[in-house]
Amino acid sequence: MRGSIACTFIMFVSVLFAHAQQERSAAGSAATETLARRVQELEIQVAELRQIVQQLQSRKPEMAPGASPMTFTDRSTESGSQDLSEVALSSEDRRTLAFLKATSISLALDTYYAYNFNHPVGRVDVLRAYDVLSNEFSLNQASVIFDHPTNASEGRRWGGRLDLQFGQATDTLQGNPSNEPRPQIYRNIFQAYGTYVAPLGKGITIDFGKWGSSIGIEGNYTKDQINYSRALWFDFLPFYHMGIRASIPVSDRLSFNYWVVNGTNQVEATNGFKDELFGFTAKPKKTVTWTMNYYLGQEHPDRQLAPPTSPIAVQPGLSFQAIRPAPDGRTHIFDSYATWQPTAKLTLALEGDYFIARLWKDAAFGRSSAPSHVDGGAAYLQYQLTRKIALATRAEYLSDRGGLFSGLTQALKENTVTFDYKPVDGFLMRYEWRRDFSNEPSFLSDVQGALNKQQNTATVGLIWWWGRKQGSW
Repeated sequence: MRGSIACTFIMFVSVLFAHAQQERSAAGSAATETLARRVQELEIQVAELRQIVQQLQSRKPEMAPGASPMTFTDRSTESGSQDLSEVALSSEDRRTLAFLKATSISLALDTYYAYNFNHPVGRVDVLRAYDVLSNEFSLNQASVIFDHPTNASEGRRWGGRLDLQFGQATDTLQGNPSNEPRPQIYRNIFQAYGTYVAPLGKGITIDFGKWGSSIGIEGNYTKDQINYSRALWFDFLPFYHMGIRASIPVSDRLSFNYWVVNGTNQVEATNGFKDELFGFTAKPKKTVTWTMNYYLGQEHPDRQLAPPTSPIAVQPGLSFQAIRPAPDGRTHIFDSYATWQPTAKLTLALEGDYFIARLWKDAAFGRSSAPSHVDGGAAYLQYQLTRKIALATRAEYLSDRGGLFSGLTQALKENTVTFDYKPVDGFLMRYEWRRDFSNEPSFLSDVQGALNKQQNTATVGLIWWWGRKQGSW
């Protein structure tokens, strides 16, 4: 009995096991069929994608009929969607873009606070060019520069530059009515000249208009100077000229300069004489630049302002009467300066000047006059401690025999120490201590009418600049 039951149980288990095997086999077949179907579908999709890619690769932009080389029109896709990537540049557009690419607009803001320890009456620092006020927050100058330089290698032989200036410095540059009969007309135009590079030799650069003088090593824009305050020589030598100048390169290391101008600090000439400059700029070594200038002028006016004497309408300030006889004495300026950069961090500079002027040219008719002389020079040193920090100093001597500069025969000297901190490119903080002294009382004090032989000042200058113009301005 028990054997029969055992046989029956074994048969039952065998049937169940066989049934399970059949079900497992059926499930595996179904999974295999599903996987095969998916693989087939993917192969079809891959084939379609390959066909689309081949169609896109074989399709190229075609030029529309009559279009310029910069005009392209893509055909519509097979699905009917339109590609709106049509771009057209006319010849006028290309000229405009080329002009904008070659033109830079730059801005500068120069401010300072100076303190004069003489406590001068009127809070005025005498014999200073730009930092003229004491114990005041001052705007030295705000400048806008439009520059379109020439580039003969790119076929651009014509260019020009316009420097607009506002602030205290404009009064220094254009403030002398004895040199400039109508300074108010030109007060805010520091420079305005056009340039042409003549295709002669290595290319002769010719400028016509008004430009800042390159007699003397220092210039107008504070960010490009070693010190914040300007030297006595900068204040004495010409600020600007109006006329024509040429730079004639002989080699990569030597070029000659020639000017014909109305005079020193004269947009409108005060006489019929045309001043001339002869000079050269040499680079005997990569680290050395040397400039030599000789200037011949006649700075005495042959006319003076007068009230209108006829009913004919004239512009204000254009009525003159002749000076007879007119002084014809000549002015001679010998100016030389050099810069040497022995290392990337150290810069040395030296300037020497000799200025002689006479009221009359000769002794004819008893009109002889003794010449007035101004001579001396300045020395500079700057060391770049880090990318952001620099130290600099300047020492100068100016012998004013005849009072051409200061109105008094005296020997003027000054020492300046400057500390620079430039946290970012385009912003400079400049701290300066300066001592001016003389062998004669020349500097204002806190007592009206009393003069000192020296003045000490401390100055903080804050200078900002923006724009694409690189290097010195």
